[in-house]
Amino acid sequence: MTERKFMNSKAKIYFTLIIVLVSALMLSSCSDPENESAYGTLSVRMTDAPFPTDDVSEANVTVTKVEVRGKGESQGSPFMTLTEEPASYNLLDLTNGVTASLVDLEVPVGTYDLVRVYVSEASVVLKDGTTYDLKVPSGSSSGIKVFISPSIEVVGGLTSELLLDFDVANSFVPQGNAKDGYNGFTFKPTIKATNLSTAGRLVGSVTDSLSAVAEGAQVSVYAADTFNTSSFTDADGAYAILGLEAGSYDVVFEYLTYDSIVAEDVTINAANVTTQDVEFPVQ
Repeated sequence: MTERKFMNSKAKIYFTLIIVLVSALMLSSCSDPENESAYGTLSVRMTDAPFPTDDVSEANVTVTKVEVRGKGESQGSPFMTLTEEPASYNLLDLTNGVTASLVDLEVPVGTYDLVRVYVSEASVVLKDGTTYDLKVPSGSSSGIKVFISPSIEVVGGLTSELLLDFDVANSFVPQGNAKDGYNGFTFKPTIKATNLSTAGRLVGSVTDSLSAVAEGAQVSVYAADTFNTSSFTDADGAYAILGLEAGSYDVVFEYLTYDSIVAEDVTINAANVTTQDVEFPVQ
């Protein structure tokens, strides 16, 4: 089976902000129908995918502010502040679609094309207790700019979701290796935005040849032979991969000494859930 170490190229790990824009506010003092849906509720949540390493127990970040920009707004102060409440998270606690609430806020309807995330602190804790406090680049002062493509539309009476993937494996770069010892880590925050109105979710369960749950099985997603993302099954043998653009994918399942299983042409539909279960055969 593919070795599951910190720098495994297949092991893309995600810190995820799910921004849910729900147009639910009705202005009781105004009967003008054009104003009834002028605002919506912005709920920001975050999650992560399983972290495939035998060496790291924590990958921590402190988010101090999140802002969003309306499309076409570039003059003056185009950003709207969603939260300025500092909050710290161990990204490895949030796995397989589990989310933690970050902010709920009423926002005007409209189109948004850029999110700015401010990170003030980052650290890595190894399983032996060694802690590395990492230098944070300009994301602490000017924010990490994450462009939304396609832009996300907040429409009165409807729900829109934005997924921000914080790629932990590429963001926490080890200096050294497990065999010879780590000399520290470099923090290079990498975040990608996915409009969930055009994306779907892949979920399922994996069992071994005895129909027992396969904990720690690797699930890798490929589009046209190009690696897209991966996850690992939890203690119940379940997995969840968020933010896949609508389309057809090949999904590769790997577990212990079993031969890999490839599920070909798995279809992901926008704003829907696709289930792909797998049982490894007797060898």
